[in-house]
Amino acid sequence: MSDHDNAGTSRGDPTLTADISHHASSEQLTVFYDGACPRCREDRRRYTRLAAGNAQQVCWFDITGQESALKQRGIDPQRALTELHVEDEHGQIHAELDAYRLLMERVTLLRPLAWLIGLPLIRPLLSRGYHYLVMRRLKRSGRL
Repeated sequence: MSDHDNAGTSRGDPTLTADISHHASSEQLTVFYDGACPRCREDRRRYTRLAAGNAQQVCWFDITGQESALKQRGIDPQRALTELHVEDEHGQIHAELDAYRLLMERVTLLRPLAWLIGLPLIRPLLSRGYHYLVMRRLKRSGRL
């Protein structure tokens, strides 16, 4: 795991997230992801492999047990559980497909996909499918 990640430490430790601003750099994104989700962890590994040299520009922040840190960033913890959130280098929070597009635009191989999911006819369909799958996963795991 990267040194830019809190997932390798004990979950729920308030000292981990009292101030996550130290993660930000001029080019860095902070991804608020569900570290309790096996699929989310796999997606993270896959992205890191594809990003290769740009991987250090992404700080992965496990939201598990970090409700107060999320609220400090203006992120509703329930929404963070149901939608990916990314904070850009300017401190702006992007959610759901906008967050995915922001991540994908940083990886050459994923840029066409970022463009595709932003198309007006495709975006609403993907959004509905994305929410359906996330809600199903959370219900099956008893987390919703």
